[in-house]
Amino acid sequence: MKVVWIEDERQLLREWTQYLKKESIEVFGAETVAEAKVLVEEKKPDMLLVDWMLPGGESGLELCKWNERHWGLPFMMVTAKGDELDKVLALELGADDYLTKPFGLRELSARIKAVLRRTGKGKPQDKERQDEQVVEQGQLRLDFVRFTAQLEQKRLELTRTEFLLLWTLASNPGRVFTRTHLMDEALGDVFIGYERTLDSHIRNLRRKLEEGGAHCEYIQTVYGVGYRFADQADER
Repeated sequence: MKVVWIEDERQLLREWTQYLKKESIEVFGAETVAEAKVLVEEKKPDMLLVDWMLPGGESGLELCKWNERHWGLPFMMVTAKGDELDKVLALELGADDYLTKPFGLRELSARIKAVLRRTGKGKPQDKERQDEQVVEQGQLRLDFVRFTAQLEQKRLELTRTEFLLLWTLASNPGRVFTRTHLMDEALGDVFIGYERTLDSHIRNLRRKLEEGGAHCEYIQTVYGVGYRFADQADER
């Protein structure tokens, strides 16, 4: 597994890199957003680790926004900023996890592996397994291996978080998910307690499905409970 980590504390980065190498995680360090962009294009990593505050007034959030537009890689914020509003902002930008310094190396390794498992990048998959990771519901087609969504053969531009939510719902048509269960199953427990962030992602998903030409309400609200994906019988 390959990770690009944007972090300006060189000594800490060296220590973390040495430990993660023993866990079969190869780390490439960058100190600036520009360096990270070059490394990502060169190394083709499986994931990004992003520090919030960087030298020269740069913010790791710049790289997160660039990632959403150009790469779509899983990413985790690793930062000393532990305020709730900071965490909400990172999650709304599509962060898969948020780790506040100081932390243990074992926890860091476990969280990296958990993110890669959830996003399907934790281990190679054979052809048979890849074939299983396609869901089709009406005119909607989701491919988990390629992380692509199509509606009426037109590609939907979804963020990674939106895709994971839609995949979980579409894989279980008719099943009602509570907000907590949906966040846990699709995104991991880092989102637990941030229901408003989930609702924001669901609103964006519905808008993109509608703009893509959806002929029914694919994602339905079950009032007082949560959400479900429409049964085929519900499609018009």
